[in-house]
Amino acid sequence: MISSSDKKIALYPGSFDPITNGHLDVLYRASRMFDEVVIAVLNHPSKKPFLSVDKRVELIKQSVEDLENVKVASFEGLTVKYARMIGAKFLIRGLRTITDFEYEVQLCQTNQVIAPDIETVFLSTKPEHNFISSSIVKELSNHKTDISKFVPKSVVQYLKEYKKG
Repeated sequence: MISSSDKKIALYPGSFDPITNGHLDVLYRASRMFDEVVIAVLNHPSKKPFLSVDKRVELIKQSVEDLENVKVASFEGLTVKYARMIGAKFLIRGLRTITDFEYEVQLCQTNQVIAPDIETVFLSTKPEHNFISSSIVKELSNHKTDISKFVPKSVVQYLKEYKKG
């Protein structure tokens, strides 16, 4: 049995507005690498979200019910502060393109300076998910285009109901 101090806990932070199959691809692989993964929705008050933080958390929970070692939460503020608060020593970051890489390396290197005790693990999405982003999903949804190939069923169902209302 692993003691709580020996547990390898990873934090997978992001806006997940909404969560995509690419996010889930990264999450599923991370869940095989760590004892516990906390996927956490960043509440960024200055941004205009597509979905509320509570709705994003709910949809993610529905999408990861089969992953016993995954928890879903939300947070505000610096990611590394939240990581420390939950005992995470690893940050999971998904990569799709070279543009993602450049941005993520900047974040990683900043975090290395302010939180040298927390490591960043980069996971590249599978090629079939490289082109999809939450922004594209929002745009397609706003134009009443089928998004079922890009997001989990929970998101598709919610957005169908949401658009009806």
